[in-house]
Amino acid sequence: MPLDGPSLLNRRSLLVGGLAAGTVAALPAAASAATRGHGRALPTTPFTLGVASGDPDHDGFVLWTRLAVEPLAESGLGGMPDRTYPVQWEVAADPRFRFVVRRGTASARPAAAHSVHVELNGLRPGREYWYRFKVERYVSPVGRTQTAPHPATYGAALSMAFVSCSQFEHGYFTSYRRLAEEQPDLILHLGDYQYEYRADTYTIPGGNIRDHHGPETETLAGYRQRHAQYKNDVDLQAAHAAAPWLVVWDDHEVDNNWADEVYENPQTPQPNFLARRAAAFQAYYENMPLRRTSVPRGIDMQLYRRVRWGRMADFHMLDTRQYRDDQGCGDGYRDCPEATDPQRSITGAAQEKWLIDGFRRSGARWNILGQQVFFAQRDNNAGPLKVTSMDAWDGYVASRDRITKGWLDAGVRNAVVLTGDVHAHWASDLKLNYDDPTSKTVGSELVATSISTGGNGSDSNPADHSFLKINPHLRFYNNQRGYVLTKIDKSEMKADFKVVPQVTVPGAAVHTKATFVIEDRVPGLNQTYLRPVEPAAAARRSGDGTDDIADIVRNETERP
Repeated sequence: MPLDGPSLLNRRSLLVGGLAAGTVAALPAAASAATRGHGRALPTTPFTLGVASGDPDHDGFVLWTRLAVEPLAESGLGGMPDRTYPVQWEVAADPRFRFVVRRGTASARPAAAHSVHVELNGLRPGREYWYRFKVERYVSPVGRTQTAPHPATYGAALSMAFVSCSQFEHGYFTSYRRLAEEQPDLILHLGDYQYEYRADTYTIPGGNIRDHHGPETETLAGYRQRHAQYKNDVDLQAAHAAAPWLVVWDDHEVDNNWADEVYENPQTPQPNFLARRAAAFQAYYENMPLRRTSVPRGIDMQLYRRVRWGRMADFHMLDTRQYRDDQGCGDGYRDCPEATDPQRSITGAAQEKWLIDGFRRSGARWNILGQQVFFAQRDNNAGPLKVTSMDAWDGYVASRDRITKGWLDAGVRNAVVLTGDVHAHWASDLKLNYDDPTSKTVGSELVATSISTGGNGSDSNPADHSFLKINPHLRFYNNQRGYVLTKIDKSEMKADFKVVPQVTVPGAAVHTKATFVIEDRVPGLNQTYLRPVEPAAAARRSGDGTDDIADIVRNETERP
């Protein structure tokens, strides 16, 4: 059989069931650290944080792991001895590793919190692969990944999911587990992968379900420890092992609502903010499957980048935090003249030029922006006064207009914006002029709810939602937890808005709340399915939904 032959086992049963460390055939024997004079052997498996892959290309991807025998160690170094460990890795064409196509050794160094990033190329395009690591006598869980199609081909239909906002304290990561069971080809995480608060600072009604360990993250040790606490969650590990990821941050990976070199609340001085930002960037790189082009340099980190999935899709992954102007008018929801200042930007000039140049050069069927905050206008005032969020693109109207016109001028075939941040599912038509309902539709926005942030949330009938009545281009809203699963082919992009009924108790089932289709060359959304509100859920809600705007504004702005 050729090395890139079909898999020998059902991949879902293999990955979702989990291959615990040491349960697969061992990698080639290697001398232990103890026998080579480096000290005692590790007392337990160091693969407590799982494995991951990311940034796939047509001939390779990044493999990641991080060694930690005590994930919550206060030093942030996972209880690992202060020495470098050789880490063996293997990539195979089958999940039982009968057909190994590449193997090698990488170094896990204390200076990088014993993280490992392996960048591979020279593999075949559009193929599944499996990978694993070994240190001393310990073998990691197995991860599944894949390469993108060849740049000259479309490849098979792409199954892509995107997620955001996983607050450890607010609930279990059930949606990560259900996402792993979907076995997508690609997963996008659009920010708020972790939260910075100390325990019981950011709470939900009834109290948090579990606690953050350690103080608010401000130091390198603190950010490393917090990442390890999140990575130690088995549901998150399952999602990482199921498919390659494309990651970008939002605010909570550093500090709530930070903007470039400005921290959240200037009235409360943070003289160490730039050191905090550098520490957060370092820990983020150490804990994500990113290429060496994203290695931080002090307070700077190159995170915006472009990933091509054959001719099917160009993914433009944006960074709307590191280069933005400070939020206008004191942040929050405001009627704010600064929002329309043409000099203000949410991306910075260099990233904006990079994005528009990418539109001009793209020959992809679908141009997809993976980014953080709400793109479409979202006015919460039914009267003539416009009241919008200064933390979203509404606070940077000229920046949004330039990018929208950029894809129109470039003749982009299908523009789709993917968004996180707001802890609810939304879907929207994108307009040239949001104040004119008859204005031309020029694209679509899909917004993923949170994995857990905000607790269980609630079901509702979108037809009753006040935001949708004020903003006719907003087509859908749901306040439960979950993710969005898409299927992309040459003729359409189908988006299933997946939800779980609760996250305060583990193990909930997932179902599709609504489905939208975007047809090739037809901007805008067609709703093809909407699951009715459960009678019990409807009974729990008060009124007809007219209080939703106040609830949303409160949830999005009243953070500690």
